[in-house]
Amino acid sequence: MRRGRRTAPPGARITIVAVEESSRIAERIGALIGADRVRAPDAAEAACVGIIVEPANAEEISAIVRFCEAGRITLVPLGAGRTLAQIRRAPVAIGVSLKRMARIVAYEPDDMTVVAEAGITVAALNAAMAPHGQRLPVDPYNPEVTTIGSLIGAAHAGPLRLSEGTVRDLLIGIRFVGHGGAIVHGGGRVVKNVAGYDLMKMMTGAFGTLGIVTEAAFKVRPIPPLYRLAIKVFNRNTAAFEAARTLNDALPLSHLEVMAPPIPEWAAAQHDFTLMAGFSGNQDEIDHQAVKIQELMGGLGGGFLADSGILAGREAHVTYEWALRDRYFYKLPLAAQIAVPPARLAHAIKACGAGFFAHAGSGVAQIYIHGELSADDARKCVAQWREIAHSAGGHLRVIAAAPPIRGAFDFFDTPNDGALKLMRRMKAAFDPAGIFNPGCFVGGI
Repeated sequence: MRRGRRTAPPGARITIVAVEESSRIAERIGALIGADRVRAPDAAEAACVGIIVEPANAEEISAIVRFCEAGRITLVPLGAGRTLAQIRRAPVAIGVSLKRMARIVAYEPDDMTVVAEAGITVAALNAAMAPHGQRLPVDPYNPEVTTIGSLIGAAHAGPLRLSEGTVRDLLIGIRFVGHGGAIVHGGGRVVKNVAGYDLMKMMTGAFGTLGIVTEAAFKVRPIPPLYRLAIKVFNRNTAAFEAARTLNDALPLSHLEVMAPPIPEWAAAQHDFTLMAGFSGNQDEIDHQAVKIQELMGGLGGGFLADSGILAGREAHVTYEWALRDRYFYKLPLAAQIAVPPARLAHAIKACGAGFFAHAGSGVAQIYIHGELSADDARKCVAQWREIAHSAGGHLRVIAAAPPIRGAFDFFDTPNDGALKLMRRMKAAFDPAGIFNPGCFVGGI
């Protein structure tokens, strides 16, 4: 194992600590933060890390980072490990769990801002703000286990991206531990503070390759008093997308999805495509939108799945959760996320020839293959998907792949030479030792 302090060249491979050395590393870190906070990974975590450490504060993370830099030991911040388990080709030495850092640091309902440690889950944070009628309006898969750190690091987003934006739109301040164990701050705790703007955007979606987020400040929003869900099936995906476009142009929807068969259990046949349109507001707003949706949908063919065509109350919320928010693609043999201009999404999806779950108003979709693929077939498939995305003016990222095929393609698009050179310089500046989740980002960074 390399032990020098020389700066690692951008994109260089850093030695992964051998399994037999894990016990020695565990002992050393145990001496820093306590042996009771070092443990073996569970089954899901073992796919991406060798051991788990559970620091209780940023200062302990700083000590861990300094230790790892001295020995060129790789590490990565870890939530539930779901995302990394599907994209890492080999485990890093240490997973830094922030489960002991799950406090709400400050909450100002009148200012509609909240500061929380990175280990708190989205569900726990929103439960604490619910009595004040407020929420962080993001809806990642299974918010009960999605931590704030994971939300930022992997840029998770769900159906509400259409109306509420994504985490990068809500983030107003950040705190993370970086090179040399330095505790770095960006932004602030008030919405009007724009200091650190670039730093926050840089950490969002960086997959822990630049440092370990320990705390974040967000602007929050009121919880809509009422929610309704309109559902309609079509026998052609083009008809479903045309209907979605009509609704999106006419109404301020909360979310808008089109799904390939046979995803919804109630689809009448294997060829049915389902449109789900959610809308929120007070009673007057709900009533107006419901009438408008029924008028528009009534002339678009297909058929409603409820007598009124619109679900309300608990039925609407439960359906939204299991059919939309909690759709899980990470255990499929091959899945990717495509993002193109919304007007080009339907054509791009059709050209990909795969199953899909489309956020029709946002131009984003998850596409997937159910059956097993050889490495060569997977490489060809991803290359074709990428060509389609690029020709539509967008991009594509692989979000899940079976272990035997992960070496057949790059998970991220490769940007132009100038952009990649800039990204490598940023990696070298923020992580000169190359220890933060190496090889798990654009261009092998």
